[in-house]
This record gives sequence, structure tokens and C-alpha cells, in this order.
Amino acid sequence: MAVVMKQRGYLDDAVDAIRSLRHLCPGKQSQESLDNILLDLYKASGRTKEEIELLKHKLRRIYHGQAFPAGKATKRARSHGRKIHVSVQQETSRVLGNLAWAYMQQRNFMAAEAVYRKAQMVEPDANKACNLALCLMEQGRLGDAEGVLADVVAGAFRDGREREHGGGKVVRKAEELLERIRAETGGGEKEAGEEDAVEADEMAELLDMVARQWAAPYRKSHRRLPVFEEITPFGREQMAC
Repeated sequence: MAVVMKQRGYLDDAVDAIRSLRHLCPGKQSQESLDNILLDLYKASGRTKEEIELLKHKLRRIYHGQAFPAGKATKRARSHGRKIHVSVQQETSRVLGNLAWAYMQQRNFMAAEAVYRKAQMVEPDANKACNLALCLMEQGRLGDAEGVLADVVAGAFRDGREREHGGGKVVRKAEELLERIRAETGGGEKEAGEEDAVEADEMAELLDMVARQWAAPYRKSHRRLPVFEEITPFGREQMAC
């Protein structure tokens, strides 16, 4: 019913229908499917704050070992009509990428950057690297963005899955962003002022802290994965915005 409402443009009504009737589908798989429909509805209707809260809820479920079958490090999912196996790392990185993009829509670029970097630590891919570069560009950090994009063009993230999911398109996107940077800088990096340098140092220190606190790989004996809001006080403050 909610899907039909969405197709007809009744987005708010579809959200209300899911919220009021979801107790009739108590199964974990059904609840996860309803969450995914809600995410699509929130995104389509511009309800970014609610989208962020639901994405954080999905991350908490992964963190507490509730998103995957007991004792399993993979689960079955659907992608473009095909059944696939998704690992904990892949799902965590995907949800983090969606969360970072939602922060981008709020123009909360510092939070978006930290979440993108977190996603890249879990499972690097070229598309999120391009989005990270775009986030850096929005903050005026063109040199940092250029470095990320150069890695994409050089094939640093290229593997079988990247080629399968249109790796050539991602490289072209990276090249277009590089052209934008060069057009804005006249081919050279602008000299950073003292204030910019201090801010960059603080950001580097913060992101080093994020990296140090990334926990051990997923294990049956410790079925929890850390999520961004668990990492630093900065994360909690930014995600509350």
C-alpha cells in the first residue's frame, strides 16, 4: 500500500501508513523492509532529519549484532532484482555512505566528511571517495579534494565490484571534479592562511582519533561493530545538529 502511495505522490500519507500499521508485521525481516521503504520516502520528500535518525537506528542495529542472522557475518539481500550476499563491512559502509550524503543535504559538511572517512575505513570504494572529495570542496579544501580524486583516477579503489557497478562512470565523475578544482584555483593551490592551517591541523588530529578507535574486525565472540556516534564527542555533537 505504501509503495502505491509513493508512486502516486502521497509521500506523507505513505509514511503515516507505515508508522501506524508496522506493528502488524513484527518479523525482523518485515521490519527491515519497512525501514528501507521509509528511508526512500524520507529521501523523496526531503525529510532529511528523519532519514538521518533512521540511518543511525540501522547503524545501532549493526553495532549490537541485530542486523544479521545469529553467528553470521553475511546476510542475503536484493540488489537490482538479484539475490546477493552482503557482509557486515559492506552493509556498514553502505549505511554510513547514505548517512554522510544526508548530512551533505543538510550542509553539515564536517559531519559528512567524518562519516565518509569512517565508511572508507570500513570498506573503501571510488564512489564514496568522489562524494568525500565533493564534501571537501564545499569546505574550500580543494587540495585535500584533489588528492582524493587523484586516487580515484589512478584506480586506487578499482576491483571487481567497482567495475561491475560502473567504475568508468565514477572515474569520469572524478575527472570532472578535478577540472572544477583546477578552474577554481587556476591550476595551482591557493596559499592557506594561518587560520586555515590551524583548522586543518585540528581536523587531521580529529580524524586520526577516529581511525585509532576503529575496533577489531567482526567476530562471533564479540558481535558488535562500532558506529560513528560511538566514536568521539565530536561525532555526537555533529550528529545532533
